[in-house]
Amino acid sequence: MENKTFSYDKAIARIEEIVEILESGEKGMDELSALVKEASQLVKQCKGKLRMTEEEISQALKETEE
Repeated sequence: MENKTFSYDKAIARIEEIVEILESGEKGMDELSALVKEASQLVKQCKGKLRMTEEEISQALKETEE
């Protein structure tokens, strides 16, 4: 189920932040593992949001053609 408070833009910003942290190499292995898991979950949520938005746009376009 999609979280109603999910913000695609905030998720993308957080993913970018995590990538910068990972590239810096300043975190320990345990922290890196947690960051990768967080980023993976955010990517999954973003993909879901994109699919849902695509479906909504397709439906809206079909309705205007009728």
